[in-house]
Amino acid sequence: MKWIDQAGYACATTWSGNYSVTVYVGGIRFYDPIKIGEIVKVEAQVIFTGSSSMHISINVFSRNLKQPIFDKKTHCIIVFVAVDENGKKLPVPKWIPESNEEKQQEMYAKRLMELRTQIEDEMKPFL
Repeated sequence: MKWIDQAGYACATTWSGNYSVTVYVGGIRFYDPIKIGEIVKVEAQVIFTGSSSMHISINVFSRNLKQPIFDKKTHCIIVFVAVDENGKKLPVPKWIPESNEEKQQEMYAKRLMELRTQIEDEMKPFL
């Protein structure tokens, strides 16, 4: 989990050019365990930006030292917000999808935003 947040932070900070804070981690999915001794690869990429937020897709892969192919082990979306030294939100560069895959990822991020809003509305009476 630490590596997931660190990879997301590195991606968000690089994209925004500013310090960024985690504001949401969701939909974390563990497909298979990572075994001791396996090589781990963590990939992070921007899939949607708001005015100050960045939605980062994180995928974790691992492989046995004797195998040439990495297998996907974990996936999640982390939302970061760029902030200044006082914690005030800062604008971020707009991410513009170009390929079909990037356009699908953006639609995925937007759909997850809608679902998060619905879940938060359902939870309000219990918070």
